[in-house]
Amino acid sequence: MDASFVKGVIPPIVTPIDDLERVNERPLRQIVDHVIAGGVHGILSLGSNGEFYGLTREEQERAAAITLDQAKGRVPVYIGIAEITTRECVRWAKWAERHKAQAISVLHPMFLSPSDEELYRHFKTVAEATSLPVLLYNNPDRMRCGISANLLDRLADIPNIVGIKESSGDMTLTAEFIRRTRGRDFKVIAGRDILILGTLVYGGAGAVASSANIVPRLVVEIYDKFMAGDLTGALEAQYRLAPMRMAYSLGSFPVVTKDYMRLLGFEVGEPIRPNIRSNPDNMAKLKKLLDDLGAERLA
Repeated sequence: MDASFVKGVIPPIVTPIDDLERVNERPLRQIVDHVIAGGVHGILSLGSNGEFYGLTREEQERAAAITLDQAKGRVPVYIGIAEITTRECVRWAKWAERHKAQAISVLHPMFLSPSDEELYRHFKTVAEATSLPVLLYNNPDRMRCGISANLLDRLADIPNIVGIKESSGDMTLTAEFIRRTRGRDFKVIAGRDILILGTLVYGGAGAVASSANIVPRLVVEIYDKFMAGDLTGALEAQYRLAPMRMAYSLGSFPVVTKDYMRLLGFEVGEPIRPNIRSNPDNMAKLKKLLDDLGAERLA
């Protein structure tokens, strides 16, 4: 399977909502254009920063369809799948293929604590239900389970499972994922914005980076400079990004991504309840961080 497009910087884009917590189409289209203009290499719709968990099924489908339509093939669009049951993940995989997504990203089931064998059968069943490339998503900090190195070794042999978004923050595990899949056409993608360069140095292929919603050019700079052999420049870009990204702790996850976008002039609406936007003091801190970076505002 050709998975050569699975690389670079892929923002999990924010989903703007209206006062009734429905998808707000116009600013969503603006965000798609904003990140593409910033040089990203793909877009993930319905990631955790897209608040997939707070949207109805109909609104999830609407957000994904709008994103696909606005991207118009300019960059690959990945559809995030995070259902608990294998059955619903299969339904989403088939939906993504019908709507001509380029790939799907599949999170391990939340709330449950499946064994490696249960996870293997889950991912294998989802992958076999579609001809699309599958990017696994490992995020154990927010779940009751994760993808182990032994499990990944098995999953990487399934033909259309082409990579993994690695969000554990454990560079030992990241390095082991990369070591074990060397020689296979398999991509390990950073899921922590602070570890983009570290993952690339180990042999990773890019990053799914929420900060690329906000400062896409800076995040792309890390990748582009590394690929050009400019390690010093890539490291400097990674350091410049760090203060803005570390400030995510000023609000409940994933509120701060949306707060930043609001400060840039995008009509993203409120976070989906029960989350609320950051308090005024923290909003002022976020604004200063954007000013320090010279972040581009919406024209």
